[in-house]
Amino acid sequence: MISSVRGPVLEIGLDHAVLDVGGLGYAVHCTPNTLATLRRGTEATLATTLIVREESLTLFGFADADERELFLLLQTVSGIGPRLALATIAVLEPDTLRRALHDGDLATLTRIPGVGRKSAERLVVELRDKVVVAPAAARAPTAPATATGGHRDQVVEALVGLGFTQKPAEQAVDAVLAEQADAPPAVLLRTALASLGRSR
Repeated sequence: MISSVRGPVLEIGLDHAVLDVGGLGYAVHCTPNTLATLRRGTEATLATTLIVREESLTLFGFADADERELFLLLQTVSGIGPRLALATIAVLEPDTLRRALHDGDLATLTRIPGVGRKSAERLVVELRDKVVVAPAAARAPTAPATATGGHRDQVVEALVGLGFTQKPAEQAVDAVLAEQADAPPAVLLRTALASLGRSR
């Protein structure tokens, strides 16, 4: 397993970053929060896991090993694949997710796109005893990525890719743009994602 990658950031997309690791460009799929901490041209280290499928090898990256472990744990539940696990980590902070699983908080869990009441109940039943709820720890604030402008459609497409439907995704992005017309793509995606999560 590729447990981490480190190197200069060559590219930052809406759902991935490319890191130069020993002369090879590794495309790493990440959450908006993780992408917002990266800067093109600066060195970054990401905790990673490689998902092997018959038709593909996909590398997923995380700000820390804690997020990676939750990503892997979520996939032990029937019906939860990498895409839904990543959407879960994107919508809920690790401490919030653990607390929701521990407390059986279905309202919080159903904020995740693609997770209905039955799926939320299955998550609680299968993972409640596998998570440890710790006191909330303050996370370092994330800095916005460099603005590139004109990314409304790409951000909407990224939200749809995470499991949200087209119209709500468009409305969430437009609402953010109405308040932050020059929001960088990663900030726009993260803010719209948070808004959609609250509205579910």
